[in-house]
Amino acid sequence: MDIRPILKATRLFISSKQTEGRGLRAGYQGQLQRSVGTACRHHLHRQLAARVRGSDCKQIHWCVLPFRVLLVLTSHRGIQMYESDGSVMVYWHALDAGDASLVQAAFARGIAASGHYVCVGTWSGQVLVFDIPTKGPNIVLSEELARHQTPISDIATEPAQGQDCVADTVTADDSGLLCVWRSGPKFKLLTQIPGFGVPCSSVQLWQGTIAAGYGNGQVRLYEASTGTVHVQIDAHARAICALDLAPEVGKLLSAAEDTFVHIWKLSRSPEDGYIEVEHCHGECVPDTQLCGARFCDPSGSSFAVTGYDVAEILRFSSI
Repeated sequence: MDIRPILKATRLFISSKQTEGRGLRAGYQGQLQRSVGTACRHHLHRQLAARVRGSDCKQIHWCVLPFRVLLVLTSHRGIQMYESDGSVMVYWHALDAGDASLVQAAFARGIAASGHYVCVGTWSGQVLVFDIPTKGPNIVLSEELARHQTPISDIATEPAQGQDCVADTVTADDSGLLCVWRSGPKFKLLTQIPGFGVPCSSVQLWQGTIAAGYGNGQVRLYEASTGTVHVQIDAHARAICALDLAPEVGKLLSAAEDTFVHIWKLSRSPEDGYIEVEHCHGECVPDTQLCGARFCDPSGSSFAVTGYDVAEILRFSSI
């Protein structure tokens, strides 16, 4: 597969200071709509843009629920939920730092939708679960998951398709601990995958398999139901900043601070059901310390990347 850059963004989406540490964040709207970190605010309602500037945005993500799409924004101040076009804020949740001296340390990070719930991670290690109504602002904080002791780094989900005791949510933290959950009126912890002294920066969930990217450049694939390691890949020379999945074809994207993006093909062996991995492509983005990357479509035919102190987005597509 030959992948070459076909589009270099000429619009300055965000300044270099705003880019640093935020990277690309992906979300679906309708069939698929992708956004780029805080940059997406330039394509939304001006009212949203004004609020984001004053809140030190950490992450923005479109959460696709069975009956509506919400734009969820996290910052040091709290969690904001908007209608999908950013025109109306329907919910605000302030972060309670407890000790006033810790206010600046408080933040929310990690956003994912599971059924009619939206899960958001926090600096304290708690995962806040919000119950979302079919319409209107009557959003309720229904549960607080407290199995992590260090800040949440990422959350991933996939549809459970009505099966009992199926893992459909995974939470990761800065210690490398992964917690695997079954969502519902009460989230059930199914298993914990211990860390090994390295932060887990990004997780994805695909057909019962957890893909986890770590600060040492490794990608590990686990069986979600048991926590068993299937594959360990020394994918990068420096810390991984992002993983993403193209669910239609089982492609996994990994990007790291070593300037490289790699594309992997995941499949299950018909003999024993174990996950098999094939390296499909590697792309170097010269002189760029990558801080984010995402597929641009569910078939994995294109992806976008950005880097620290870079005010533009590079999009690559197969030709």
